[in-house]
Amino acid sequence: MSAETFQFQAETKQLLELMIHSLYSSKEIFLRELISNASDALDRLHFQSLTDSSLNKDVPKEIRLEVDKDAKILTISDTGIGMTREELIKNIGTIAQSGTKELLDALKEDSSSETVSSLIGQFGVGFYSAFMGANKISLVTRKAGEESATRWESEGAGEYTLSDATRANHGTTITLFLKDADPENGLDDFTSEYTIENVVKRYSDFVRYPIILKTQREEVEKDEEGKEIEGGKKSIVVEDKTLNSMKPLWVRSKNDVTEEEYTEFYKQISRSWEAPLSTIPLSVEGMLEYKALLFIPKKAPFDLYHHVPNRGLRLYVRSVLIKEHCEELLPSYLRFVQGVVDSSDLPLNVSREMLQQDRHVKQIRKFLTKKVLDDLKYLLKEEYDKYCEFWEELGRPLKEGASSDYDNRDKILPLLLFSSSHEDGKLGTLDGYVERMKEGQKEIFYMTGESKEEIESSPHLEAFKAKGYEVLYLTDPIDELVFQSLFQYKDFKFKSAGKGDVELGSDEEKEENKKKLEEQSKDYADLFEFLKEKLSESVKEVRLSSRLTSSPACLVGSDFDLSPQLERFLKQRKEDMPKQKRILELNPEHSLIKKMLAGFNEDKESTRWQEYGDLLFGYALLAEGSKLPDPARFNRLVVEMMDRELAES
Repeated sequence: MSAETFQFQAETKQLLELMIHSLYSSKEIFLRELISNASDALDRLHFQSLTDSSLNKDVPKEIRLEVDKDAKILTISDTGIGMTREELIKNIGTIAQSGTKELLDALKEDSSSETVSSLIGQFGVGFYSAFMGANKISLVTRKAGEESATRWESEGAGEYTLSDATRANHGTTITLFLKDADPENGLDDFTSEYTIENVVKRYSDFVRYPIILKTQREEVEKDEEGKEIEGGKKSIVVEDKTLNSMKPLWVRSKNDVTEEEYTEFYKQISRSWEAPLSTIPLSVEGMLEYKALLFIPKKAPFDLYHHVPNRGLRLYVRSVLIKEHCEELLPSYLRFVQGVVDSSDLPLNVSREMLQQDRHVKQIRKFLTKKVLDDLKYLLKEEYDKYCEFWEELGRPLKEGASSDYDNRDKILPLLLFSSSHEDGKLGTLDGYVERMKEGQKEIFYMTGESKEEIESSPHLEAFKAKGYEVLYLTDPIDELVFQSLFQYKDFKFKSAGKGDVELGSDEEKEENKKKLEEQSKDYADLFEFLKEKLSESVKEVRLSSRLTSSPACLVGSDFDLSPQLERFLKQRKEDMPKQKRILELNPEHSLIKKMLAGFNEDKESTRWQEYGDLLFGYALLAEGSKLPDPARFNRLVVEMMDRELAES
């Protein structure tokens, strides 16, 4: 039969243009697509041969690559199921059928609907990605069990042709007439064996069939000892080189894989020099089947806290790499996890990189998240020291998860570790805190600061220490944001030791202390009003304190105010942040405060009360680790007060 010419529809041209120039982020993907198609064809032959004994089983199942550097031709050949002329028109012609309009519209809207998935998963679209690297494509295919073959040719413009051809065995051979290499625009030199080897190793290393590259090398005549003879004859040696390993660890039973093999694979995908902290092999069967191999590192990557695009698990479909960094498979707070996921049930789309809305991916994400958190839970329970190593390196992202992943919050919170005032000095969990709580205690107390040492010396903890209440030490600015979003753990509310009212002891003790402060406050009313007016730029209220036992004063915030640490942290990122006023608390049992009250009642007009108020405010700032607004004035007031006191003595 003579060659027949078929015209592409206008919509098909648009789709080709969009796919080649927009939908694929890297043009080397075309080789992955063609190898994937070849692997699919071999799979179909395998399954069909199980029920059709007439198919030729003697032909080796393989994928062969060959390069003609002079002619700039790359050939990809398989011994798969092949196609008849009608199937060729139907399969590769799918791109020109009526569904193209819907597909094109959906892609322009960046949709991931089921309709789009069913269209873009067809053979033809992935095949046409070859035009990213080729000016012209020639395809010869022969269906298994048939004698005739068909040739398809196109330059990817307005038409393609079909004609009769010959092929020794069933399968498909695709000949690419390559474009000139253009590295600046993402197109490498595919006449280079080095380039081909790298792309196959990167994307198709675990395809189950051998991917064989026909190589040529020049060899000089050698003597009997195997040494090259100077001026000897030169010959071209043709060899076959298998490029892929065909041995994905994740499809093997974990009982058949050694720890060394897992470690070497982890080092390969993570670029790490050391073994992982934990290895999690998974195999899921049922309505959705997939395998996964996950690793928790020992060390945090340098970019753990930076927004970078190349992050996420490797996603394979039938052992072919679909997306090297699939962020959709795990939540961002588990971004440190390395590994692979391989499924044969996922739908394929145009670029194989647009899986954000796929329901199967969401199911996988949910399961993988649970398994990683379960593994961390096991480490915490059974290997505490090992978990502490993890926490020091990678614990902070889990705090992000505690405030953002509502579905898994109950799993994440028990994994958080904190320093505290507990006497053993070890990092502890919230469950450990709850177990040690005093009888009748209804709140989990915490205190924020720049360091553990700073918090331990804070006057805000004096009453807690005196009464034996444990306080969590939060030294990371993100801790406060997490606690503000949590409100409580189990039946216990979180309460800052540096904010709001503090009530400690039994109900009777709380009531007694409250009444005592109310009575004492009446005597201090005028002094409070004076100090509030003079310190109005920084203080919104002055009151007596129930949290101080030895210090004269401290600054506290209301329950919803920012801590000084978080306020400083945020100001570093936003210079125009409004100034926050806080509450000045005075200790009515301190001799300095008692003397100040007595002196103020005797002579309210003296200018020194404002100076004493400024000194108290400065003292409170220094006690909590904050900076003085005017250090020079504070120093001058201290010197003047000392000079005056010494003169009077």
